Amino acid sequence: MTTTQRPDPRDFRKRLLNREPVLGSFLKFTVPQVTEIYAQIGYDFVMLDEEHAPWTREQLGHGYLAARAFGTAAFVRVSRPDAASILSALDDGAIGVMVPHVYSAEKARDVASWARYKGGTRGSGVSRGGDYGGMVGSGGIDGYYQWADSVTTVIAMIEDAEALNNIDEITAVEGIDCFFMGRGDLGLSLSNVEGPKPTVAEATKIIAESVLKNGKILAAVCPDLASDDAKAMMDLGVTCMLVGNDQGFLRAGANAQLKKFETLYNKGG
Repeated sequence: MTTTQRPDPRDFRKRLLNREPVLGSFLKFTVPQVTEIYAQIGYDFVMLDEEHAPWTREQLGHGYLAARAFGTAAFVRVSRPDAASILSALDDGAIGVMVPHVYSAEKARDVASWARYKGGTRGSGVSRGGDYGGMVGSGGIDGYYQWADSVTTVIAMIEDAEALNNIDEITAVEGIDCFFMGRGDLGLSLSNVEGPKPTVAEATKIIAESVLKNGKILAAVCPDLASDDAKAMMDLGVTCMLVGNDQGFLRAGANAQLKKFETLYNKGG
């Protein structure tokens, strides 16, 4: 377990916008123990992956509590890019959300609006995310709204070929803090485009240049931070990095020990 003083998870957005390098990982296993392990060893955030794993709302709540207990920021990659999904995640205690398939400026504006009270359309409610009313101080409910907006982090995923046609307009939308380059789905989307099209590497560069030009934060995932790919992402300007996922780490670790076992006994040890 890390012995250094952990930042307050509610300072995550401030750290992100200051371009402090932050590390997270996608979590597929729907149990709080995995979140606890990541948090104990010092990851800055975890991304509970509702989009590609069977997280329920109750299970997500356990994940938020596990993250809070050990001082890391809990995010949700929502399964549906809609107001209700974003509202429930934030009310229940997520520090922020990652929203898939943001392929137009209109969609980006909707996402930003659904996640914000002031100037947005987030429904009024004070649950775990607001310490059950404990964060409503002398400024009253209006002060709470302003505080909640200041600590809520919104990450939009660029993973559709269609988004490339509108990229500068999308990345200029106020209220989106960070743009995640979803290179897997982007490659799949580009493969379905007929006629001339950029490679995934070319498209990634287009996205990165647009995000940074508009003063936003750039995010990406890499399976191995010792790889050339991780260095390439850093050189592009990525400061919000995710590495693999819990299933991948378990599989890789178990497979490595299996091979060591086979080697041990093949040598007659």
